[in-house]
Amino acid sequence: MHRSPHIVVIGSLNMDIVVEAKRPPMMGETVMGEHIHFIPGGKGANQAVALARLGAKTAMIGAVGGDSFGQDLLHAMDREGIDIAGVKCVPDSPTGVASIVLSGGDNQIIVVPGANDACLPADLETQKAKITAADVVLLQLEIPLETVVHAAKTAKSLGKTVILNPAPARPLPDELLQNVDVLIPNESELLILAGKQPEEDLETVMRSLLKKGVRMVVTTLGAKGAAYLTENERGFIPSHRVPVVDTTGAGDSFNAGFSYALAKGEGVRDAVSFATKVAALAVTRLGAQAGMPTLEQVEKFNH
Repeated sequence: MHRSPHIVVIGSLNMDIVVEAKRPPMMGETVMGEHIHFIPGGKGANQAVALARLGAKTAMIGAVGGDSFGQDLLHAMDREGIDIAGVKCVPDSPTGVASIVLSGGDNQIIVVPGANDACLPADLETQKAKITAADVVLLQLEIPLETVVHAAKTAKSLGKTVILNPAPARPLPDELLQNVDVLIPNESELLILAGKQPEEDLETVMRSLLKKGVRMVVTTLGAKGAAYLTENERGFIPSHRVPVVDTTGAGDSFNAGFSYALAKGEGVRDAVSFATKVAALAVTRLGAQAGMPTLEQVEKFNH
């Protein structure tokens, strides 16, 4: 496939309000912060920006509020060359916000969905042409579950590859999992999805999701790497050792990298390997979207 892969992201757009502090406060405690940043975010938008930087032809379907944050998010995506015609503005709703406390290279996050809750199945019907034009449809769980289910069913009925990043984690209906080609959870999300305990064997837990109809499970294991499993193939790709600045966009960059490589026709192992490089580069910079690497940077990465 010589043309750029065509990927539609259906998901959330948030303004990330990032506060840096030496340590997070305990409940009832006040600590002094060091810096504050207003950074475009939301899992959907982050993944769309990462895809656009890699060179995918990217369209976003979602919703923002009628406030200045909403305009800021749309401008940020437009600058990346993302098709934002499928993002609706909900005048009487606030734009989604994520409040992030960053300390010691880790984070605590509270998300207020706002307008993301107004991204409804009916919106997908009005944007069906975008889904029809795509090779891959990429989904997460920061918009209403009924919308995610409808998106997966619609995409499958049109013969598209459906990739679901099941975050934030929650148990999911079988009717959704049966319409998912690739499920990309992290380890804790995997256990919640499968209803299993941490001491259970990772492959056994992943296989339980294949039995529900998912065709492939790719589990991201943070600093360790990523494991993948299909009916016929299993494997593990270690992560790359890099200086970590901000892990906020790590999962989003991995999902984008994998989706891009798979849409280009790469095999599972190569797609996972490519995704680990994208994620490694993303965590070396502050801000989920700002830290997303270009294809050229990924190709030069030699760790």
